[in-house]
Amino acid sequence: MLHDQPRNIFKSGSKTYFYSSLFFPPKIRDEVSTLYAFVRTADNFVDSVPQDQAGFYAFRQKFMAAWQGNGPVGDPVIDRFLELAKKNKFQLEWVQAFLESMEMDLHKTQYKNLAELENYIFGSAEVVGLMMARILGLPEEADRCARLQGKAMQFINFLRDINEDLKLGRVYFPQDELRFNGVESLEYTWVSKNQEIFNKFTLHQIARYRQWQEQAAEGYKYIPRTYLPPIKTAAEMYNWTAEQIKRDPMEVFRKTVKPSKLRIIMTVLRHKMENCFI
Repeated sequence: MLHDQPRNIFKSGSKTYFYSSLFFPPKIRDEVSTLYAFVRTADNFVDSVPQDQAGFYAFRQKFMAAWQGNGPVGDPVIDRFLELAKKNKFQLEWVQAFLESMEMDLHKTQYKNLAELENYIFGSAEVVGLMMARILGLPEEADRCARLQGKAMQFINFLRDINEDLKLGRVYFPQDELRFNGVESLEYTWVSKNQEIFNKFTLHQIARYRQWQEQAAEGYKYIPRTYLPPIKTAAEMYNWTAEQIKRDPMEVFRKTVKPSKLRIIMTVLRHKMENCFI
């Protein structure tokens, strides 16, 4: 059914976000599903093999037509997202920044420095954090933390997906930092012979992630208690992923490090129980 399409996209796209979000109130859960379906659909165009450039540009064009015409275009993902965006007062600049970062993935294969990478992260993750903040009805004072939450999670994805991104011809970690740390390549053939260098580089990236995540957690004070369990669970699952990679950085070449469905659900239930005693 067309009504179920955003939810199905959400479920197939992210185990952590999907099962965490099940514990939001129904209205919030549906809005989160609509948001995720939009961003995942755009991402799928640029991450497919081969990339579907025509599909991406058609998707972007349809969205802009919907936004400017303030009406449906017959695509349930775009039409429901447009309704969500208008209702929650998403800024058009946020959506455009997101689509610009997705477009970068069509042609950009590396980043010179952290500033250049952060420009990409702003569009690919920070604006999604801002949209989530609006869905949750948070005050603008929470925006900085919402952006940092998206940024931190995106950064762990870069570590977790090193091998997958290499297959797509991409290296997200700044070239100047790779050179400074003596990392000549992230390809397995080089890393397997220089594991000590790679491990040290990985630990440095995890430390950066933890700094951003700790700052993001300062925003929990703005979040209503009923919304906290899924938010804390998603963050904890990314902390878990970071810890697994820290213990054995070479694991990213063996598999995609992700928590199980059971771990996610047990964690969110624990946070719900903790909520009852606050």
